[in-house]
Amino acid sequence: MAIRTLVHGVRCSLEAGISRRLICTVAVNQKGLSLGSEILRLKHEINPSMLIQRWVASGCKLTIYELRNITKQLLKSSRYNDALEVLKWMDVELMVKTCNLGEAEEYFRVLPDSASRKAAAFPLLRGYVKERDTRKAEDFMRNLNELGLIVSPHLFNEMMKLYMATSEYKKVPAVILQMKQNHIPRNVLSYNLWLRACEELAGIAEAEVVYREMMDDENVQVGWSTLSTLANMYIRAGAFEKAFSALRCAEKKLSTCNHLGYFFIMTQYSSLKNKEGVLRLWDACKGVGRKMTCANYLRLLTCLIKADGLVEAERVFMEWESNCRKYDIRVSNVLLGAYMRNGMIEKAELFHLSTLEKGGCPNYKTWEILMEGWVKTQRMDKAISSMRNAFARFQHCNWRPSHGMLLAIAENLENHQKLEDANCYIKVLHHHGIATLPLYKVILRMHIRAGISALDTVKMMEKDNTEMDDEALALVRSSGSS
Repeated sequence: MAIRTLVHGVRCSLEAGISRRLICTVAVNQKGLSLGSEILRLKHEINPSMLIQRWVASGCKLTIYELRNITKQLLKSSRYNDALEVLKWMDVELMVKTCNLGEAEEYFRVLPDSASRKAAAFPLLRGYVKERDTRKAEDFMRNLNELGLIVSPHLFNEMMKLYMATSEYKKVPAVILQMKQNHIPRNVLSYNLWLRACEELAGIAEAEVVYREMMDDENVQVGWSTLSTLANMYIRAGAFEKAFSALRCAEKKLSTCNHLGYFFIMTQYSSLKNKEGVLRLWDACKGVGRKMTCANYLRLLTCLIKADGLVEAERVFMEWESNCRKYDIRVSNVLLGAYMRNGMIEKAELFHLSTLEKGGCPNYKTWEILMEGWVKTQRMDKAISSMRNAFARFQHCNWRPSHGMLLAIAENLENHQKLEDANCYIKVLHHHGIATLPLYKVILRMHIRAGISALDTVKMMEKDNTEMDDEALALVRSSGSS
C-alpha cells in the first residue's frame, strides 16, 4: 500500500511538473555520462542521494526536469526506495529555492527515518550556505553528526565553502581535521578548498604542503581543477614559472569528452599574457568533437584580447563570422570594445557598420562601447546619439550609462559653452531618471555664465527630489531661479 501511495504521489508530481515550461538540458560529467545514467547503473550498496550530492558538489548542472525523469525511470525499474530518496532530495531542493528555509527545516524535522533525512540533508545545508547563515549551518551539522548521518565528504565541503565565502579561513583546517577523525575520505573539492584556505592563512608554501598530501592520498586522483587552483595561487604570488608548469600539467588532465576545464585554463593563460597557451587550448578544445558555440568564441576572443593577441582575435572572429548561422552581436562586441579601448576609433566605426550590414542587432553593450570611445575622443554629439539609441531600443532594460561617462559629457558641453545642447541633454537624463546633483550643477553653472534663468532646470531638480548641498543652493540663487 505504501509503495502504491509513493508511485501515485511521484506520478502526480511528474505530471504536474512536466506540464510546466522547464529547461530540458541534460548535463554530463567528465566521463560523458548523465546523472540518470549514473544512478541507473548504481549498485544497491550506494544510495542515489550520495551520487546527487557528489554530482552537485562537483559543479555539474542539475534541473528539476532531470530529477523527475530519473524518478520515473527508477519507478519503471521497481526501485521504489531509490525513487523515494530522489524525491526527498528534490522536495527539499524545491522548498529551499521557491519557499523559505523555515518550511524546508520543518519538512526535514518531520521526515520519518534516517534514510530520508540523509537524502534531504544536503539541499538544506546548501540553503544555509547560500544565505551565509553560519550559525544555523553549524548547528545543523552538529545535529547530523549526533544522528550519525554524515558519511560522505559533501556536507563537510559545503561547510568549507561557507567558511571561504565568509572569510573564516581558520575554520577550514578544523573541518579537515574532523573529517580525518571521523574517517571521512577527502575528495578533490575538499583538497581544493583546503588549498585555498591555507593560501589565505599562511601563503603558498603551506598550500604546497596540502598539495603534497593530496598527491599521497590513494583515494584521490589529482585532476585539472586542482592544478588550475594551484596555478592561480602561483599567479597571485608572482611565481609565474611555477604557474606555467601547473597549467601544462592541467592541460594533460583535461577530458576528451567535453569542454569542461578548457576555458578555465585559457583564462589563466590570458592573465599571464600567454596567447600561445590560449590558442593551444583552443585547438585542443576543437579536437574534443563537440560543436563550438557563440559563447565559446566569445570567451576565446576575450582571452586573446586580454593576452594582447588582437591580430589573432581578428583571425578567430573571421572564422566565426564565416560559419555563424545567426549573427550574435555579443561576439562582435568583444572586438569592437578592443578597438575603442586601443584608440582605433575609425576602425571601430567601420567595424560597427560592417556588423550592421551582416545582420548584427546592437544591444545596450554595443552602444555603451561606442559611447565610451566617443567620450574618450571628445566626440560628444556621437556619444549622446549612442545614448539615445540605447534608451530608445531598450526601454525596459535596466541598463544605465556610468555616472562618470554622463558627467564627462556634461563637462565637455560646459567647456565649449553649448548651453542649448546641455539643456537637451539634461532633459533626456531627467526623463530617464538618471540626472544627479553633480550633473545639475554643471547646467546651473552654464546658465549663470550665460546670464540666463535656470528655472526649467530647478523645476526638474524639484521633480527628482534632488537633495541640494550648499553649493547647489548658492548656484540656484545666483541663477535667479530661487
